Amino acid sequence: MLVVYMSLTGQTRKFVKKLDWPSIELTPDMPIVEVDEPYIIVAPTYEKEVTDILWEFVETGNNQSYLQGVAGSGNLNFNSLYCFTAKDLSHDFNVPILLLFEFQGRPSDVQKLKDEVEKLGKTSISD
Repeated sequence: MLVVYMSLTGQTRKFVKKLDWPSIELTPDMPIVEVDEPYIIVAPTYEKEVTDILWEFVETGNNQSYLQGVAGSGNLNFNSLYCFTAKDLSHDFNVPILLLFEFQGRPSDVQKLKDEVEKLGKTSISD
């Protein structure tokens, strides 16, 4: 499964690397690309203005049709704002939240996301 993500502090990047799946890291200086395969987004929790690039990516070309779900990283200390970026993406694009985790995630979080993606029936994940 392709993973599209952004990472300002490196926490989300560390989580994505643990998945060992193909990935695209969105950065402000990178042009938005169009994909032609199913993907998930792993979204950190930041102000909407910082994460707009995630919405821009989904809305580029046919990218929205390939979006399968969203995972979100955050900090439980944010209380009701915990992983709100992932929740907003899920709502706006009508896709499931596959996982919410703290910081760079634990090994059990990595396995949970792999299990959730496998349930989507879009790919067969092997460890």
